Amino acid sequence: MNKPRELDVALIDELRALLGERVTASRAVREHHGKDESYFPYAPPDLVAFPESTEEVRAIVNVCRQHRTPMIPFGVGTSLEGHVLAIRGGVCIDLSRMNKVLAVHEHDLDAVVEAGVTRKQLNEHIRHTGLFFPVDPGADATIGGMAATRASGTNAVRYGTMRENVLALTVVLADGRVITTSRRSRKSAAGYELTRLFVGSEGTLGIITELTVRLYAVPEAVSAAVCSFPDMAGAVNTVIQTLQAGIPIARSEALCATTMKAINAYSKTSYREQPTLFLEFHGTRAGVEEQAKLVQEIARENGGLGFEWTAQAEDRNRLWSARHQAYFACLQLRPGSRAVSTDVCVPISRLTECIVETARDIAEASMPIPLFGHVGDGNFHCEILIRPDNEADLAEAKGFNERVVNRALAMEGTCTGEHGIGFGKIASLKKELGEAVGLMAALKRTFDPENLMNPGKVVEFQE
Repeated sequence: MNKPRELDVALIDELRALLGERVTASRAVREHHGKDESYFPYAPPDLVAFPESTEEVRAIVNVCRQHRTPMIPFGVGTSLEGHVLAIRGGVCIDLSRMNKVLAVHEHDLDAVVEAGVTRKQLNEHIRHTGLFFPVDPGADATIGGMAATRASGTNAVRYGTMRENVLALTVVLADGRVITTSRRSRKSAAGYELTRLFVGSEGTLGIITELTVRLYAVPEAVSAAVCSFPDMAGAVNTVIQTLQAGIPIARSEALCATTMKAINAYSKTSYREQPTLFLEFHGTRAGVEEQAKLVQEIARENGGLGFEWTAQAEDRNRLWSARHQAYFACLQLRPGSRAVSTDVCVPISRLTECIVETARDIAEASMPIPLFGHVGDGNFHCEILIRPDNEADLAEAKGFNERVVNRALAMEGTCTGEHGIGFGKIASLKKELGEAVGLMAALKRTFDPENLMNPGKVVEFQE
């Protein structure tokens, strides 16, 4: 872990004059803010600040700019690509105390929240309205962090990602300006699309402090299904054929046999330890039943075994809880390991081919590599379990990841479906988008000419 660098005493004094005890150089606090769920070495910031309003964020930005000090926004630290690591030191701006739901417009189906509100907090707050916020990346991430990384998750096949579900943002720019990117209307042709520019910018263009997000009516009926298959091809083909038939599934997750074994051990479940689909259907009671029966028939044609579906909330919650715990469950397959996660996404017509080829690659690996993902939108993950500080493991994992990325790019896919670029995938981004990355760097320079906003992430910046 890096030690605090010699910061300008005036900077510390000015920040403490603004925030008092809400600025700290405590070793324990710095350590907490210098790690996420990635395999990268910890990189703590020099200071951590806890603002409670947009104006306080603006004041912090102005002080840091005057002292040419990097700034790293922080939600709850659940990112997977090193987004929150202070690789160049600086001040971590922890937005967790900005956790107010500012407004809920039930009739307009939207809500305005501060960046530190978590998805579970928002859904609990609006539970009485019959509405819900659908973007579910698994972790109880902050809404601001989810926007910054363009998160998605299990519901994306029906409800979309953060890109589709953020209507407007309040952002503090590197020069201290506070901007609002849009209004609450559902569509607008007013100027450049700034909202989507900041969604997925990973804190490199500005600090998101408030968001207006879409809400949806809780469906009349919800049912979940589990079905196992003799191989991954059968599971993935079932989802592809379901989508091509126009059956509106809400969630579709494919998990390999290794993942199912890990889930059973970790969550004390008893699923078949074979390639498996977890599915969910939303709609009317009659519609949900019809959808489940149609998918059951498609699954049977692809070798599906033991198709079971339930409308009981307790059973559904148990199923999705097990899925959300898959990341941590798989870590137990190699106790003491850390995970290098792949995150490719391909057109669904190429998904079976991509997964089958990746499975062959997994069979040649020296370490466990579970595979699972949101196959309804073409996205899947491999969790490469490496021993910490083992250079041979890390080299093998990086080689495997590069082959998976190259395979996806050859199939007109992407190196990241939802985790983002951080600093580990900068080379992959260049390979994927070529000259467009130069335009991204030019935008970064325009918004942040001194490279103080989460430097070293997404694009390389020559100062």
